[in-house]
Amino acid sequence: MFHSSPLSSPAPWRLLLRKNFNRVEALADYLELTDDQRQQLLVKPGFPINVPLRLAQKMAKGSLEDPLVKQFLPTKQETDNHPLFVVDPVGDELCRKAPKLLHKYHGRVLLVCTSACAMHCRYCFRQNFSYEVEDKSFLEELKTIREDSSIHEVILSGGDPLSLSNELLEELLVQLDGIAHVKRIRFHTRFPIGIPERIDDRLLSLLEACSKQLYIVIHCNHPRELDEEIFGRLKALQKLGCVLLNQAVLLKGVNDDVAVLEELCEALSNRGILPYYLHQLDRVQGTAHFEVEEEKGLALIKELAKRLSGYAIPRYVREISGEPHKTPL
Repeated sequence: MFHSSPLSSPAPWRLLLRKNFNRVEALADYLELTDDQRQQLLVKPGFPINVPLRLAQKMAKGSLEDPLVKQFLPTKQETDNHPLFVVDPVGDELCRKAPKLLHKYHGRVLLVCTSACAMHCRYCFRQNFSYEVEDKSFLEELKTIREDSSIHEVILSGGDPLSLSNELLEELLVQLDGIAHVKRIRFHTRFPIGIPERIDDRLLSLLEACSKQLYIVIHCNHPRELDEEIFGRLKALQKLGCVLLNQAVLLKGVNDDVAVLEELCEALSNRGILPYYLHQLDRVQGTAHFEVEEEKGLALIKELAKRLSGYAIPRYVREISGEPHKTPL
């Protein structure tokens, strides 16, 4: 077991987290929004704001229509009530096998490692999830995984699994590495987009020590979220043999445009990161203003097929509560 010393100084990436915007007014000031624009904002949202500084630096000043601003700045549209938009749109609670373990699909489970995240996306489907925050261990979850030999893949999600300290993450990986029937470990993370410094030498070292095949699924919706620093950090993961994939969510006013999606898929594919999924919006309360009609999504995928290599075209899917797999659209 590994334990961090109380005298040790915080890792540099943790210091960067402290620079995150966590007040609507502060981000509005930084973006130089007008009084009229501020009238459209939801100053005290139920789902707190959380935006890394380096991501805010990529946002256009003086605009609520900027595709990065739309993803992270809460507006009063979040208070609109729609009967089809619910608290748990993907049925997480129905498949909870332990406080931090979800078992939806055959052969794989999802470990909700933490409630913490590098950033809070306004369309997050897990913004109402009842996270277990008191017990920091994974004893019950690991016991469940050990006792079920049908589980071949463990997905580390949250929140964001890279919110865990390197010490806690190493402890978890060592335990999973010792379960013979687990063959793959998959990370779902937004950290590389907001705080790529999280991919530090210590993290690379503990990932390299793991004998399982590692998959790293990043979440990027718009090409302007990417930069050379991010690609450099991701390349270090690729050099370890990690398979890198990207998942995006189709969002109105953000990436519901074929040129934007083409640029995103090309940028990722050029760096050996495969576009994996393009998700139809999960209908969580307060997100109806983000929804794109499926007909338009299908048309976008059809047009991408004319422009991109097959491996560069994401699978367009929807998650339906209770279904044993993602539903292709």
